[in-house]
Amino acid sequence: MAKSDGKRTELLASIASTIADYRHGAIEVPDADHVETWVNQFDDDAQTPILVELDHVLKKTYLPKKAVKQFLKQLAANEQLATDDPCALWRDIAFLDIQKGGNSQRDMLAMFDKVLQKQCGFGVADCSASPAAFLYLDDAIFTGNRVLNDIRSWLQGAAPKKPKLHVVTVAYHRGGQWYASQEIEKAANGMGKSVDISWWRCLEIEDRKSQINVSDVLRPVSLPDGAAEYAQTLMYPPVLRTPGSVGENGFFSSEAGRHLLEQEFLKAGLRIRSMCPYLNKYQRPLGNMVLDTLGFGSIFVTFRNCPNNCPLALWAGDPWYPLFPRKTN
Repeated sequence: MAKSDGKRTELLASIASTIADYRHGAIEVPDADHVETWVNQFDDDAQTPILVELDHVLKKTYLPKKAVKQFLKQLAANEQLATDDPCALWRDIAFLDIQKGGNSQRDMLAMFDKVLQKQCGFGVADCSASPAAFLYLDDAIFTGNRVLNDIRSWLQGAAPKKPKLHVVTVAYHRGGQWYASQEIEKAANGMGKSVDISWWRCLEIEDRKSQINVSDVLRPVSLPDGAAEYAQTLMYPPVLRTPGSVGENGFFSSEAGRHLLEQEFLKAGLRIRSMCPYLNKYQRPLGNMVLDTLGFGSIFVTFRNCPNNCPLALWAGDPWYPLFPRKTN
């Protein structure tokens, strides 16, 4: 760590500690040297400020396994969902295992199975064959496309004509949840079905265009050098944020810190797109997005994986060195 001073060394260690359980057992434990290698890819004068802001952000947006376990314990005993006799309710729930891409649902179900075994003496596979309701469990909703596609396929197939459905995630992005909710209702109506759907979450992340000025995702206030040319190729011209907010959830430390990450991650994302040959057209500088924009801009990462809706600077691979090496679906 040739460029280290006291403050920098402390920041490297702090970030490494925050993300220490990222993909535990599948990759080497991320340490200070790992964080240093990643940040060294940015301009020298930006590196320490990036570490300062990212240290603050990840303490709020990185979801360790311990937090997921706590969420599932609270879910099992949630009186709003499970009334005053949770175990009786869970007996009448059918847990959907219908996710087509990735293993997040399967992993979450496995974790919840252990919670139910401990609290109720039975697991998810022991629950009702003639359910009163169905439950779709996942860690987070980003664009909404995954939950939409999964539930739409389920409605076309095994779902009853009028199912009651709970969609439960640790967090959801409001734009993605709204989009999925609207499209699921349309899909059900088109099949002659109706679905009574409830959405449950601990954390709502603001990403809607209408709320851009108080958003919790990366939305630049200006385009850095080199970005204007890329922006001209987009079908949807960038909508720029008016400065002054750290977001509804306070993920950012300050407007200055937020602006720094937005500018540096956008510049890095453009650079990565020019140097990484295997990125598809949807993998935009600020994160995967079907719509032709600068990118989704999420900064929410779980211990399981880094969503591709996060900036390329966090997860893109060879020849870029990722802070969060992704497991692809």
